[in-house]
Amino acid sequence: MNFQIPEPTTSSNKSIRFPDELVAQVEQAIQGTDCTFSAFVVAAVRSALESLSEKST
Repeated sequence: MNFQIPEPTTSSNKSIRFPDELVAQVEQAIQGTDCTFSAFVVAAVRSALESLSEKST
């Protein structure tokens, strides 16, 4: 499964710190799209969890 930039969704607020260079990379990746930083991170975490789940089966 390839990672795709998600459409905006509703969500709950959760505070988290990211390294500055990672923030810059995400912002560059979503530039020119309707995707928010938070939506990108949620999709990335979902993708990572699916990948971990596939490895454990």
